[in-house]
Amino acid sequence: MVTSAAAGDNPWARTRRRLAAAAHPRPPRSPWRARALTQLAHLDVQLAREEAKPPSEDRRVLIEGTRAHLRAAGAAAHETFGWRRPWSGSTAREGVWSNLRTAEVLLLRLVSDDEAVGRVDEVMAMAERHLDRRDPRRARLAKRLRPILAGEMTPSDRELMAGTLDSSYKALDAELARVRSLRNILWAATFAVLIGVACLAIYGWVFPQSLSLCFAPRNGPVGSDTIDIVCPSADYKGRSPSVVPSDLAQPQDILCVEIAGLAGAALTVIASLRRIRGTSAPYMLPLASTVLKFPTGALSGFLGVLLIRGAFVPGLSDLDSRAQVLAWAAVFGAAQQVVTRLVDDRAQMTLSEVGHPTAAPSGARTGAAPDDDLGEAPDGRAAPGAGGAVH
Repeated sequence: MVTSAAAGDNPWARTRRRLAAAAHPRPPRSPWRARALTQLAHLDVQLAREEAKPPSEDRRVLIEGTRAHLRAAGAAAHETFGWRRPWSGSTAREGVWSNLRTAEVLLLRLVSDDEAVGRVDEVMAMAERHLDRRDPRRARLAKRLRPILAGEMTPSDRELMAGTLDSSYKALDAELARVRSLRNILWAATFAVLIGVACLAIYGWVFPQSLSLCFAPRNGPVGSDTIDIVCPSADYKGRSPSVVPSDLAQPQDILCVEIAGLAGAALTVIASLRRIRGTSAPYMLPLASTVLKFPTGALSGFLGVLLIRGAFVPGLSDLDSRAQVLAWAAVFGAAQQVVTRLVDDRAQMTLSEVGHPTAAPSGARTGAAPDDDLGEAPDGRAAPGAGGAVH
């Protein structure tokens, strides 16, 4: 007779447990997945409502296409990627949002005229945020905005709205692609600098005399024939003048200098947090530019002390104590902000280009100008009302 414990471990019981787990999936692993699944559920309800309407061949094709994109978005949202998960988040994100945006464009072709009229302001707002002022689709939709809102919608207006929304989403994808590309460059640069810093520490550990950071300030007692030797990890008092400072270099010297430089960089990171602004753009670009400061600070701390050791900086050829060596390493580590500040500015500029509002091609939304005033004057200058900003 089979015991209850054994019965609970048989293949059929395990299969039932797997089916129960599939019926109750785990919560999303990240906030963006939760938002995507919420949007997916919303679009799924809209599609189900369109499926209940009288069918036709065109509607059937559009419904099947929309359903396929929603299924692809759901699969991407639940994809785990296994061991590739740490660097596959961008792939999942792009798979989710590209399919959801395409499904929205297809749904716009399915909804009734009244619903399409209700969405025309949304489509126009997307066009103003992501399309150039002189984009032909944006200009045509702005010209047809009043007739559409007045109930004079035509089949070509619906196609114009769908095409404008699709172009706006493609422009948004291009803007986010620039953010993603810069993010990848920054992470690659961080990894490369980190590898360089680690290699320097390892090389200094194995061959400490070849990259010696020790100083001989010659400040021993008056009348004595001894000198003091200063290294990043120790001070040596009363040494013979015949001793070469590099002979006293220790394996941990370079590591000590790099840690001091990293500490200086950390201080600048804390100070720079006051300028960081939140952003709705994905890919955490500010984090990538911030993390770059840490290995850069360690590298600049080492290079700064090395320049002092080589008498490259006038007046600083001899440091008097180990504390001075580490203090200057921290100062040079903080000085990396001079270089990485340019990276911060570039990152902030790239983020500001995502969804940056441009001037509307007409005053159609506010009634500031008639339709005939759209576009350019015959002499090539902007017609009155063509560049008015929308608030």
